[in-house]
Amino acid sequence: MSTPHPSQSSLATPSVLFVCVKNGGKSQMAAALMEARAAGAVEVHSAGTKPGSAVNALSAEVIAEVGANMSSAVTKPIDPALLARVDRVVVLGEEAVVEPVPGMAGTITTWVTDEPSERGIGGVERMRLVRDDIDRRVQELLAELTADEG
Repeated sequence: MSTPHPSQSSLATPSVLFVCVKNGGKSQMAAALMEARAAGAVEVHSAGTKPGSAVNALSAEVIAEVGANMSSAVTKPIDPALLARVDRVVVLGEEAVVEPVPGMAGTITTWVTDEPSERGIGGVERMRLVRDDIDRRVQELLAELTADEG
């Protein structure tokens, strides 16, 4: 049996990896929102299955409107070691597919996020609707991850 390090609480900090295809929009938004909402209570990561070259500027703009920050975000691929150790992997959208790795500690969940463009809504209005959908889901996940008191 191992005992926790004295500086740690009795439970390790829960961890989550948000994934989308390009890691430029939805997964970065989810990560920034979780960082802002969790205030250090959750270890947060994001990645893409086929990372793009840059973070979506409109995503960053609408995230800033609600007090979250994507200004230092960079797109990156999935780190297999990280994938194996996080408590939860959240895939945003149906295009990205994350295959489980051997010995994986957590579970993979897919969020089929709102896509306002399918209703003819574009631009900043679309991005705000996407943000609000992701934010609601992030807040539910935060409550779930931090509720496990043993």
